[in-house]
Amino acid sequence: MRPHTRRLLFDSLLASAAERPDHVALVTEGERVTYAELLDRATRFARGLQDRGLRRGDRVAIYLENGVPTVAAIYGTLLAGGSFLVVNPQTKADKLAYVLGDSGASAVLTDPRLAKVVASVAPQLPALRTIVQVGGDLVDAAGAVAYEALLAAADAAPHPPGVIPNDLAALVYTSGSTGNPKGVMLSHANMVFAQGSVAEYLRLGPDDRILNVLPLAFDYGLYQALMAVHLGATLVLETSFSFPARVIQRVQQEQVTVFPGVPTVFATLLSLHRDKPIAMPSVRRFTNTAAHLPDEYVPGLLQMSPDALIFKMYGLTECKRVCYLEPELVRDKPSSVGKAIPGTEVLVLDDAGEPVAPGATGTLYVRGPHVMMGYWNLPDATAHMLKPGPWPGERMLCTHDLFKTDADGFLYFVGRSDDIIKSRGEKVSPVEVENAIATIPGVKEAAIVGVPDELLGQAVRAFVVLDPGTEMDERTFKRACMARLENYMVPRDVVFLEELPKTGSGKVRKKSLLEGARS
Repeated sequence: MRPHTRRLLFDSLLASAAERPDHVALVTEGERVTYAELLDRATRFARGLQDRGLRRGDRVAIYLENGVPTVAAIYGTLLAGGSFLVVNPQTKADKLAYVLGDSGASAVLTDPRLAKVVASVAPQLPALRTIVQVGGDLVDAAGAVAYEALLAAADAAPHPPGVIPNDLAALVYTSGSTGNPKGVMLSHANMVFAQGSVAEYLRLGPDDRILNVLPLAFDYGLYQALMAVHLGATLVLETSFSFPARVIQRVQQEQVTVFPGVPTVFATLLSLHRDKPIAMPSVRRFTNTAAHLPDEYVPGLLQMSPDALIFKMYGLTECKRVCYLEPELVRDKPSSVGKAIPGTEVLVLDDAGEPVAPGATGTLYVRGPHVMMGYWNLPDATAHMLKPGPWPGERMLCTHDLFKTDADGFLYFVGRSDDIIKSRGEKVSPVEVENAIATIPGVKEAAIVGVPDELLGQAVRAFVVLDPGTEMDERTFKRACMARLENYMVPRDVVFLEELPKTGSGKVRKKSLLEGARS
């Protein structure tokens, strides 16, 4: 299949299976699957869903740990004409019921343990017709079927799905830090463009071996799988980063060339490296998103992988990726997140919709084929994010994040418009304070929040995790902060923790920290 014919998200799997049928597509714990095998499982899953009544446009939830069935189900759902949503397996019953009910999912793929959770909420979900269970004794619930039996019974090719690039491919639910999660609607066209643009600027190819330790429910993790299949490359898929020593061993054994992570993953990696040097010479790319990668992490990463390029990036689920910094500029533009990804444009505008001057703070807007269709069933929230663009009828994404540019047009993240701390009449960027604290010897991780203060309006509070064996009191910590920050940015107080509360994708749960501060 020629590249220009890849208009639908599943076209990448069809092309890679045709061009490299015997190439290993997936490596998981105890299993290696070729592209021909992955396509076979996906097409059988597609036909099995169709035989059980799935229609074009139906939603299929995948409530499962990272693994071969998860990836096969993503493409199988698309081949059947449906759209998929991957639900983090850590999701509890109440939130699961909300997501399945909100999406109107007609089928769920799950495992024996999680099938019990699905069965407990199924009576609330009239649209749910099928529960597909991978392994174990089949759950006692209406519509339950064994995954293995579903695939075995699908002895014919799936019916043509009839979808076009504008059709919904996926719902990616946001973390729901401010209420119920929102389903980000992404079309085939959105996702085909995004996977190609990101793979292009990361300079990836079919011989890459891409690690993924992040949940496929997290769009950063999901796109590692999509890019691997798009390229015909190999995905080394882990369930998590809970056992970093095992992941490091897998990187070495499989000669991984691309190591995507978030700052918390890299902080753990560097802490282990300081105790016992780690060598991962095969790694040629470290990629980071979700939060700013502290500049002080770069030397340690390069000690582990001397030939690696380090990509700092910024993005939102609503458009996958916004910008990236060329790795050759990491030292010249250490605090920048770069420029727009290929084929897109970013604008930093003031409240009147006019471009701001270099050095001034404005709101970031994004234009391009990757901008979401909107939020599922939430027209008001959609209108809040999608604003009129330069051309009649165009909608561009308002990130509601604050940015600056320099004289060369490079972007600098200032903070969330609702995350900025107003203290002593000054605006404090939590990201700026966190980056400064990361340079303090002995600090492993830090998170900054604003807490109410009668005199200051808001006071800056630091939550800090120290490296194992490090001792530090509040006075020493503040002295180190004063050496790195303006006085108004220095935290009023500090709370030392064993670990920071995090989401399944590795982001710090600042809402949990704030709730603890009020208790």
